[in-house]
Amino acid sequence: MIFMKKSLLLFSLSIFIAISLQAQKDTVGSGRSLNQKTFVRETASININIYPVPVRENSFSIKTDREMSLVKVTNMIGQDIFRAQYRNPLSFTKIFLDSPTRGMYLVTIVFVDGTRVVKKIMIEQSE
Repeated sequence: MIFMKKSLLLFSLSIFIAISLQAQKDTVGSGRSLNQKTFVRETASININIYPVPVRENSFSIKTDREMSLVKVTNMIGQDIFRAQYRNPLSFTKIFLDSPTRGMYLVTIVFVDGTRVVKKIMIEQSE
């Protein structure tokens, strides 16, 4: 009887371990595929030129090899200081800012296909 209880306990333990390992394997597998999807999206080659760097006046230009449908400039705490949505997508635009203060800003560019790219720019006071 004791032998049978030990066998049943050992059998139950081995099934529990097998199920646990399978669950971990599935979790790791899905994590890998998610990272691969993210990696593929990040490595898509989009040629973006933002100039002049650093921005010294109240304006800068953006030139890309794809058509942009939206450009947004935000400060580092997330406040929009500029936003333009284009009905006719552009591959070149000049952004005019209203008296920006010195500091780091994020430029978010959304392309026609839905791809979104965020770039950092530095704005200096004009001399």
